[in-house]
Amino acid sequence: MDYATKEGTFGYLKQFPKYSKDFYRFDDELFVSSLGLGTFRKEPYREENYIVNYKDSVKMAVLNGINLIDTAINYRYQISEREIGEALSELFDENKASREQLVITSKAGFLPLDFPFPENPYQWIEENVIEKKLAAKDEIIVDQHCIAPAYLRWSVEQSLKNLQLKSIDIFFLHNPEMQLGYVDYKTLKKRIKKAFELFEKLVDEGKIKHYGIASWNGFLYEDTNTEYLSLKDMMDIAVEAGGEKHHFKYIQAPYNLVKTEAQSFSNQKGPDGRYYTLMQAVHGYGLKMMGSSSLLQANLFKRKFDESIGELLGTKDLNDIASALQFARSSSVMSSLFGAVDPRHVEDNLFLAYLPNAKKENVAKLFGNQHAL
Repeated sequence: MDYATKEGTFGYLKQFPKYSKDFYRFDDELFVSSLGLGTFRKEPYREENYIVNYKDSVKMAVLNGINLIDTAINYRYQISEREIGEALSELFDENKASREQLVITSKAGFLPLDFPFPENPYQWIEENVIEKKLAAKDEIIVDQHCIAPAYLRWSVEQSLKNLQLKSIDIFFLHNPEMQLGYVDYKTLKKRIKKAFELFEKLVDEGKIKHYGIASWNGFLYEDTNTEYLSLKDMMDIAVEAGGEKHHFKYIQAPYNLVKTEAQSFSNQKGPDGRYYTLMQAVHGYGLKMMGSSSLLQANLFKRKFDESIGELLGTKDLNDIASALQFARSSSVMSSLFGAVDPRHVEDNLFLAYLPNAKKENVAKLFGNQHAL
């Protein structure tokens, strides 16, 4: 198989019998680790982002129980995808893992440029996107974002090349709300429909298995905000694009100790027309949610957590990073993402694999006690 399977992912988790039963989740098709390895680094133009390599962290994750790896074509100008591809290729060649065991996700929407960073990025866009008729100028937002079908097809095929794979398990449309403010919501919905129609074709071609939307704020804002995305609208578009058996199955949104809106703010209409939290609405529509930014890009750790957080989460003997990840995964999310370039940090975070989820009532107490941070 060229993608993750139920049998493959179940066989994978059986390699780790000492882990807590809470460490793996079944998403109706696949068994997925409740922690996933992310490969985003902010400020990609900084030289320090290119003297590091995710290969060893990917290997550490896969060999020790994490079977979800998340990336995007624009992360570090395509370098993150390429390092994942190198790591996976070596693992497969050495028979230390199989493709069927691993859930690989990527995203498209931002123009990725390429490494090394081009001297003239505008010329790169002109030569590689516009002249090749992947998109018209008016389909590119502030020289950064584009969801034109031809461009998205190129992105998928380039990601497959970077990752050295034949198929991507979950492919996300990346932050489409970024276009709002430059185009109106009606125009964006039309663009998303065309993107979904393309994704359905790519499913038929075997290049992706499922698709979704990865959003930073779109699903979390109040419905009067300019960048708000309605999950109901996205579901309606998916049905229009792919019929009742469409392959729109996942969303990705931030969820952490500070950014709790996905579980605390009722801003999304469910199938019955009533407002629910994002997590509740996701469940109501039969979707699955992946939690991004579980550590808020390390901004959670500017000062030490209050001891009560570790006591409530069952992580008092571990560090604050473990407490933050325990909070994030002790929810209805399929998997909580964290970034780690140093494989030792991956190993440290896997202490959580031995622990059950935090009790729901204890997590609920933290929503009213955020001053403890």
